[in-house]
Amino acid sequence: MFANLLTKLRRATGGSATEKDFASEPNGALDEILRQARAVQPPPVVWLLGKTQSGKTSIIRSLTGSQDAVIGNGFQSCTRTARFYDHPAEAPVVRFLDTQGLGEVDYDPTEDLAFCEAQAQLIIAVIKVSDTLQSTVFDVLRAVRRRRPDWPIIVAQTCLHECYPADFEHILPYPFGEPGWEGRAPSDLTRALLFQRNQLGPLPGMGPVFWIPVDLTLSEDNLRPEDYGLDALWTAIQQASQVDLDKRLRDETGRAGRADQFTPFSQAVHQQIVGYTLASAALGAIPLVDLAALPALQMKMLRTLGDMANVHWDKQRIADFSALLGPGIITGYGLRLAGRSAIKLIPVLGQTGGAAYGAASGAALTFALGKAACLYLEHVAQGRPLTAEDLRKAFTEALHRGRELIRTIRQKSGS
Repeated sequence: MFANLLTKLRRATGGSATEKDFASEPNGALDEILRQARAVQPPPVVWLLGKTQSGKTSIIRSLTGSQDAVIGNGFQSCTRTARFYDHPAEAPVVRFLDTQGLGEVDYDPTEDLAFCEAQAQLIIAVIKVSDTLQSTVFDVLRAVRRRRPDWPIIVAQTCLHECYPADFEHILPYPFGEPGWEGRAPSDLTRALLFQRNQLGPLPGMGPVFWIPVDLTLSEDNLRPEDYGLDALWTAIQQASQVDLDKRLRDETGRAGRADQFTPFSQAVHQQIVGYTLASAALGAIPLVDLAALPALQMKMLRTLGDMANVHWDKQRIADFSALLGPGIITGYGLRLAGRSAIKLIPVLGQTGGAAYGAASGAALTFALGKAACLYLEHVAQGRPLTAEDLRKAFTEALHRGRELIRTIRQKSGS
């Protein structure tokens, strides 16, 4: 199928596919290229292990910033009951792997567990703190660690407020993990947390085990903060993950000091940009199509960012963005922005010094273009002016960060 698609594109252009071919078939050629990119460089897999209604959906929401995340909505079956969830869907930076709730009647998880163990790079066991019957979850953790003694395990103890006395608020600052936390937490909560830890006991092997109490609630629950314990969860992920999951999902460097540093919107935008950046990097391993597909991927990314910001790319905005970015950057990086119509945006990666960009450089450029466009769209959406100096600075800084991102992820994955 893919070979036929390439042949069709090459014939249409006299022997070589161009960005226009991919742009003209957004649901055909470009979708196939994205699928190929995912196959070349698959996203890391986070295995969510737990019983039904343990809080796995809340974990996904907290990691992705997506308040619409619902387990069972968007998951694709990979065995009879285990399911993958790619996030973001078109250019994923992570795959969540979920199984049917452990301990359910007439459910034998043997097949699913063997499949999940073979796929995962990180296990997050999710247990509801008020549920004392966790033997099915703990038995799986023990079995996995006997086979894979070096694997780190994160155990998220959820729904803390169910063990609060009436009108009790979250303990601030977050005390868990610090000496003496037992004296600060309500007695029922302390007993529940320690009971589960004692019930699991020491795991086989030498890999670390991270116990993270969290309470990831919704606004209607009237508990503040709604992401209680999230920073501790991120710290555990940074220490446990070998695939730099935090860099894929969060943008600390670019938003330091910003009030919206970790808002769902800022997380979602960053994840889209990283997804398309990784897809761009993967194009170098797909023969004959990387230079043709890269501009189309960038086009799709910018359209997605515009939709997320509720800003429409028309000719005037394209011209404005190009002017702010400046001829120096556009010429220096072989970048050309052109609007064929009021609804068409096609950034084209050309040649610099007679040599085409390599996959890593093209990926870094995708990252920089996305971050610059994000800053521009943010100012347009809020009706605030943006100087050329600020936009060019954002592009240049993001270019370096994009290169570092690709370098780090490739080192972690061994590619």
